[in-house]
Amino acid sequence: MRNLLAACGFFLLIHFGVSGTRLRDSLVRRLGEKPYRGLFSLASLGGMAWLIAAYREAPYIATWGQWLAFRPAAYGLVFVAFLFAVIGLLTPSPTQVGMESRLDPAGARGMTRITRHPFLWGVALWSATHLLVNGDVASLVLFGSFLVLALGGTVSIDAKRRRRYGGTWRAFAAATSNVPFAALRRGSNRLAPALAQIGLWRPLMAIALFAIAFYLHGRLGHPLH
Repeated sequence: MRNLLAACGFFLLIHFGVSGTRLRDSLVRRLGEKPYRGLFSLASLGGMAWLIAAYREAPYIATWGQWLAFRPAAYGLVFVAFLFAVIGLLTPSPTQVGMESRLDPAGARGMTRITRHPFLWGVALWSATHLLVNGDVASLVLFGSFLVLALGGTVSIDAKRRRRYGGTWRAFAAATSNVPFAALRRGSNRLAPALAQIGLWRPLMAIALFAIAFYLHGRLGHPLH
């Protein structure tokens, strides 16, 4: 369990202690944008590999135990998480790395009309669902860390963009929302153009990837964990 805690601590540290902070800005000035991104990607991949290995070897210590009655609903929630994450990744957005040039209030398109952080909200929903269903200490540590990282990441990215782009970012933020559907509810954006711009191929891609993940999880002996 100590190994898992250390892995989660490292993964959270490099994201909250470096990415999205003024330390990142300083490192970019010294190293350059591309070298920094390369080094950060390597650190993230190494941290992810460490997390997976540590989780697999962690002992099973039950908390509330496997919540089997919730499992049917969990499949639906994970499906929604895939929709948010996959469609979000396939939608150009100024909150994505390297796409800051799309920072234009009139340029909010597709999924960014629903939330400017669709991928991270997908990860948050996926994490929360797995945390609830599994009900053991290792899952609480792992999926809880991903949940904190995803939700905290939305705030961190907003802060980084606000520092760098000032009023331009504030105008974009006013036309969109962090929390899903909040901009639609307050009238800053509309659902109809969002659905039209999302199109059909992005949801189909999300459905295909969900089906593959569902099949592979079942083959590995656990449909969610």
